[in-house]
Amino acid sequence: MLLAFFQWLAQDIRVFNVFGYITLRTMLAALTALAISFIIGPMMIRKLTAYKIGQSVRDDGPQTHLVKAGTPTMGGALILMSIVLTTLLWADLSNRYIWVVLLTTLGFGVIGWIDDYRKVVYRNPRGLPAGVKFFWQSVIATAVAVYLALTAEIPAQTDMIVPFFKEIAIPLGITGFIILTYFVIVGTSNAVNLTDGLDGLAIMPTVMISSALAVFAYVTGHIVFAKYLGIPYIPNAGELSVFCGAMTGAGLAFLWFNAYPAEVFMGDVGALALGAALGIVTVIVRQEIVLVIMGGVFVVEALSVMLQVASFKLVGKRIFRMAPLHHHFELKGWKENQVVVRFWIITIILVLLGLSTLKLR
Repeated sequence: MLLAFFQWLAQDIRVFNVFGYITLRTMLAALTALAISFIIGPMMIRKLTAYKIGQSVRDDGPQTHLVKAGTPTMGGALILMSIVLTTLLWADLSNRYIWVVLLTTLGFGVIGWIDDYRKVVYRNPRGLPAGVKFFWQSVIATAVAVYLALTAEIPAQTDMIVPFFKEIAIPLGITGFIILTYFVIVGTSNAVNLTDGLDGLAIMPTVMISSALAVFAYVTGHIVFAKYLGIPYIPNAGELSVFCGAMTGAGLAFLWFNAYPAEVFMGDVGALALGAALGIVTVIVRQEIVLVIMGGVFVVEALSVMLQVASFKLVGKRIFRMAPLHHHFELKGWKENQVVVRFWIITIILVLLGLSTLKLR
């Protein structure tokens, strides 16, 4: 909305043309989302506390987590509100990719909100049944995948790009692209949700990865930079940098309240939505393999759960003391802050490695 206003002003006052630059609007989006969250955050936390919308803690989890019971949850609604408002303010709303990522993020946010609501109202730590949650995730992810596949205009929009190589791109076809997109969105959404078990553990890696994706989106949507770096040029993908900027700002502001000891938890409404947002942006800029690298912490957390369940069902033994993996390290004696900061450090390294793929080809 602000972009359209400034474009109108620029017809008579040329200085307002500066707002047409994606880089400026990305930075402004990050600052705007940060400001919105800082302004609304304390009020929302007070409301959540007043309405007793507190976290239910699993009785089979680490005993140190019992003190977290009652901490306000569903704080992810604050993140979504900041992202949506900021994106509507600074993004080019005629860009179809903006609406794709917004609707996907909000769709997964609704699923998470229902899950959190059941946890809060019915005091059931498990929330929405896994089958129901997975079904609606699948519906949204499949619909988005089909839309992107059917509206693709050039091969680069559906080919799988292999990092570190300039000329290697794997043609997926419509079916292969739909399947890959489905797994990226649903997989990333659930991986972020599984990681969100300690104060600040999930939100900071999300901020780092979204910042890196802003770079990927910008260069992918810039024909000169894309050619220079040897990556596919995806028309109009650059505008997603603004969305990523909003996600970065909103995430940083939420970390202010979510840092140990957390004043509020994001809940599934935030974790599922943010994971889906990372997934859909990655698909559009064609960097699925790079997401696996940068989101290594999310990947390992999800794999730890799958391996734990498979091992227990097949041989009756557990591989880890507890899954997801962060609980395993807690039970080994690591303090919560140690687990969180060490996982952040790993993510920084992985994000830098992911960004290096832009040049190392």
